[in-house]
Amino acid sequence: MRNTIQRFGAAMFVPVLLFPAAGILLGLTVVLLDPHLFPFAVEGSTYVKIVGIFQKASMVLFQNMPMLFALGLPIALAKKASGRAVLAAFISYLTFNYFIGGIIDVWSEQLGINYQAGQTGLTEVGGVLTLDTSIVGSIMTAAFTVWMHNRFFDLRLPDWANIFTGTPLIVIFCFPLMLILAILTVLVWPPIQSGIQSLQIIILDSGAIGVWLFTFLERILIPTGLHHFVYGPVYFGPIVTDGGTVNYWISHISEFANSDAPLTELFPQGGFMLIGMGKVFGCSGIAMAIYATAKPENKKMVAGLLIGATLTAVLTGITEPIEFTFIFIAPMLFLVHAILAATMATIMYLFGVSGNFYLGVVDFLFQNWLPLGANHWVTYVIQIAIGLTFTVIYFYVFKFLIVKFNLMTPGRSDAKIKLFTKSDYQKSKREDAHHAESDTNEHDVVTQKAIAFLEGLGGKENIKHITNCATRLRIQVDNPELVEETAYFQSHGAINVVYKGQSLQIIVGLTVPQVREEMNILMK
Repeated sequence: MRNTIQRFGAAMFVPVLLFPAAGILLGLTVVLLDPHLFPFAVEGSTYVKIVGIFQKASMVLFQNMPMLFALGLPIALAKKASGRAVLAAFISYLTFNYFIGGIIDVWSEQLGINYQAGQTGLTEVGGVLTLDTSIVGSIMTAAFTVWMHNRFFDLRLPDWANIFTGTPLIVIFCFPLMLILAILTVLVWPPIQSGIQSLQIIILDSGAIGVWLFTFLERILIPTGLHHFVYGPVYFGPIVTDGGTVNYWISHISEFANSDAPLTELFPQGGFMLIGMGKVFGCSGIAMAIYATAKPENKKMVAGLLIGATLTAVLTGITEPIEFTFIFIAPMLFLVHAILAATMATIMYLFGVSGNFYLGVVDFLFQNWLPLGANHWVTYVIQIAIGLTFTVIYFYVFKFLIVKFNLMTPGRSDAKIKLFTKSDYQKSKREDAHHAESDTNEHDVVTQKAIAFLEGLGGKENIKHITNCATRLRIQVDNPELVEETAYFQSHGAINVVYKGQSLQIIVGLTVPQVREEMNILMK
């Protein structure tokens, strides 16, 4: 069950990784339309019309977020032929919404639903007016479709029915399932919508306390992989605001940029999107503390390990590469990290900081600072000042705890610390007579990792299933005793390894999709 939940949570990150690029384009268009910066950005001018076209195009992902999740989840959840699973999920999602649209069109009066475009709780999907189930509907349809796909995609039919083998069969099986799901949704979703609207009010009324608890839970659950279920319904679902806080911010960013009212008044929901503060300012302090407490002879190697991991956290908001360097060695430090991150976010919120700050500096810059800087620069100066103050706090607190309790963070033990490079790989191959024949092969770093990881996992015969999230390989093996120790994987480029019986996670970094794909190719 844990494996299933973790895989499902990780799958939600597949579409999320697309948002930063779209957000950068949107932020740039808002800046280009700012008359304070560009006096020729006059309403009705050819310049404004052309930039406006790009602005509308940059909204494509955010305006179609449920569809994006319906298509993105099968990529990570399908055990085979993921492309075909995506096609089946797409058809199921449309079928589900067409069923709902047909049902409420015929029985709207009996159901008490005002079936007219523009009504709260309704939206258009694929050309039909349907209930706005947000990402909940897309996740449900994608989950059921992938479940059917994994069970019946390879089902062999009689020769006369072979035309229905594979994806057509999955679509046929899902058709009545979508009807049942649509009927249940029509009956239960309107009351749920009313409850969610009440919940939104309660959450917003929680103020700074709610911000602290949300941020703390999001951080502390990272080792379990369940943090996706904390931020997902808030950022991309209807829990705090209709359509999710990300979509709400993007949709109103021009309005916020042109207003000089406090950000916490314009967008109070943004307090729940300040989790990036711990990623940018907190991880910087953590990295400096780990480096400062490393043995002198290990500092150069530790720096090589930390620089890339810290830049990844600061720029993109992907923190696993640095957090997993100490999360299992010293869990106490991770608890302190969660507390400090929640406290920093709360203090910033109390000082008026709000916005789309859930990832890294790239999003800070293009979705906040640049487009809104003209009217809100004072708030952002305060934000940076508080953030840098917490970087110093992080540094001294982590340094004190590491030294006080003699925690074996990277560089403090006698274990060999290294990053895996091509020259290292070729050298290790030459030193190992068993792999002498591989010396003549030229592999890039991704291929090297894939080969080494396969060997360390006991060979392809020992692997039952393999998938990935943003930075981790998630693997199930038949025989855990055949799997190498953590040091082996670290010597071949992994940041850390999490062992749980037949399940394990190899923390690789942002190249994990390429490594997984290469492993799949090698296994075939």
